[in-house]
Amino acid sequence: MSSISHNLQAVHDRIATAARLALRDPQDIVLLSVSKTFDAEAVIAAAQAGQRAFGENYLQEALDKMDAVKVLRPDLLLEWHFIGPIQSNKTRPIAEHFDWVHSVEREKIAQRLSDQRPAHLPPLNVCLQVNISGEASKSGAAPDEVAPLARAVAAMPRLKLRGLMAIPEPEQEFEKQRAPLRRVRQLYEQLREQGFALDTLSMGMSADLDAAIAEGATMVRIGTAIFGQRHYAK
Repeated sequence: MSSISHNLQAVHDRIATAARLALRDPQDIVLLSVSKTFDAEAVIAAAQAGQRAFGENYLQEALDKMDAVKVLRPDLLLEWHFIGPIQSNKTRPIAEHFDWVHSVEREKIAQRLSDQRPAHLPPLNVCLQVNISGEASKSGAAPDEVAPLARAVAAMPRLKLRGLMAIPEPEQEFEKQRAPLRRVRQLYEQLREQGFALDTLSMGMSADLDAAIAEGATMVRIGTAIFGQRHYAK
């Protein structure tokens, strides 16, 4: 498991290099380790190397993993982020067990998360997912739907609107990667100008991390580069 520690350091080094090239402070960029399909032991190994924020896509797998981590290492204080598509019948356990949700794309889902967030927990941190490339296969609100959705979410008492999340269409070239990420940043800045107290731009994965940081990402979601290749059961 020491390879996870080594991989984490390599990712932090890459973030720092990209930040310096963009004339940014590496400390302003949060690393979210995407631990989907990896077990509790992998999460614990990353936590022992200093990682605290973990992203999960599959609800039941995530809940089982959280329980396993609590049993094995009850002393670890981790931050859990739900980053996958959300079905209406899954909102309650997400509202009850996660610290962040990155994939809010509809007012109905946001309302359910707010209504079902337990009163003893702080408000649920949420990012609105933007389908910036307009892909039919991707989740997310269309860019012109984001401002009205932000207004609705900001008024919900048990949610804290933090920013935007996006997964642009894959591109190989650096400048082509930057173009959709720039549009997300512009949308984010427009919302801030309208008075929304946003502080989070969740964009950038292993393939487009450098472009995302160049375009102002404050949180990058990295899985394979930390944990290795995924092996899906189905």
